[in-house]
Amino acid sequence: MENPLASEIIISTTGRESRIALLENGQLSELHIDRGNNKSYVGNIYFGKVVRVLPGMQAAFVDIGLERAAFLYAGDIYPEFLDETDKDVEDPEATIAESAPRPKPRPGTPPIQDLVKEGQKLLVQVAKDPISTKGARIKTHITLPGRFTVFMPTVDHVGISRRIDKDKERRALRDFVEKNRPKGCGFIVRTVCAGQPLEALEKDMTYLTSTWNRIQEKSKTASAPSLLHADHNLALRVVRDSFTEEVERLMVDAHKTHKEIHNFVKIFAPNLLNRVRLYKGQEPIFDVCNIEPMISRSLSRKVWLKSGGYLIIDQTEALTAIDVNSGRYVGSRSLEDTTLDINLEAVQEIGNQLRLRNMGGIIVLDFIDMENAGNRERVYRAMEDTLRQDKARTNILKISDLGLIEMTRKRVQEDLVSAISEVCPYCDGTGQIRAQTTIVYEILREVKRVGARKRNQSFDHMLINCNPGVADMMYNQELSTIEKLETKLNKDIVIRAMGHYHQEKYEVYCH
Repeated sequence: MENPLASEIIISTTGRESRIALLENGQLSELHIDRGNNKSYVGNIYFGKVVRVLPGMQAAFVDIGLERAAFLYAGDIYPEFLDETDKDVEDPEATIAESAPRPKPRPGTPPIQDLVKEGQKLLVQVAKDPISTKGARIKTHITLPGRFTVFMPTVDHVGISRRIDKDKERRALRDFVEKNRPKGCGFIVRTVCAGQPLEALEKDMTYLTSTWNRIQEKSKTASAPSLLHADHNLALRVVRDSFTEEVERLMVDAHKTHKEIHNFVKIFAPNLLNRVRLYKGQEPIFDVCNIEPMISRSLSRKVWLKSGGYLIIDQTEALTAIDVNSGRYVGSRSLEDTTLDINLEAVQEIGNQLRLRNMGGIIVLDFIDMENAGNRERVYRAMEDTLRQDKARTNILKISDLGLIEMTRKRVQEDLVSAISEVCPYCDGTGQIRAQTTIVYEILREVKRVGARKRNQSFDHMLINCNPGVADMMYNQELSTIEKLETKLNKDIVIRAMGHYHQEKYEVYCH
């Protein structure tokens, strides 16, 4: 196998599972997994039916044919038309539905009950996948992402990525899009369009407008709820959004997927066709590319830094906490310099972890305390620079006196760890269970309660069914206590070890 390249995309297929790894300088930066039964709905367009309007939440539930009704906020019904003097867009990549200019509640926005009614039919697009018990979030502002542009049929606006910084090229692209776009519709020109011939831009615009026309025609005869348009599968979405000139190689180990990608690239990026390769080796492609160890290392609770420091990552339903620790790193100068070095190294790994795990929501970063205000500012600036490389929308607050940085990251899909894991059936997701000693004393107290309640009833034995480990502890450490209870209650106490019992489960009854 060749040496690690500057940037590459590796696609592995096993049964119904597809895994896509994005490597940068030989290091895993993103991992996407599709197992068929857990696919993403983001970008799909549906003909839905309003089933309930909630004035108290300024939202409505819409049936789009998924397991749970989708959620439509009042601010997501009518798009916020951009000022034509605003020539840039917030997210220069605009690779998903949420990335394009999005509606925001404005003063004077009509209440939800004046915008939609129960039973009303709506054309909507999924902006956020169902997560946990929450249904999908939808909007009426449609965006169709292509290879070079994002088409916005409901917004009369042209935007150019800020990363295309040559004024002459920006003007040429804007003039071309203004001339060729449908009346009343908008386009965002993506960064990948830089340096491309105008013919490629025109082909992309034509493809997206024809796709929108087909969606509109289909909606005229469709019944609600129904799917009108499904976004590309995971492999093609990654190719569309991430397969750029910077990617030296795209390798795939499945003939069908290779053919799909080959045909897509041949149409939209023929200059990159020679970089698409079919892997024919016998060993799993992720093993050959040394990706499996990187996945195991990166997705564990403790993530080691090269210096010997480490991160502890704890994800909960409310927020994610990332704790920076010095670990084995002792430095060579002062304590303040050692702390600064660890924090700066942690910043880079945190940026990688945010992308790799697809973490979203509220995130609290607990850096090692620094006395010097300049050093705290330096760490904050480094975190800002790292987040600029993240395509997801982020918001970051200044580092606090406690050494904490609070930030948010746009949650569009379920995070990677949750997607490939399930709640532990033993601890029920808490990560902890009550100690055996605790259970022993709970049982002894329950014996007293049952004995008091049954003191006037006739029975020979008091039975205790419990976990084997708990039973051993009762026989060994608390045997004298049990003998005293037998004397006090004038009953035999029989302890039975039940091999299938959870450590916290027990039963106390009379026989």
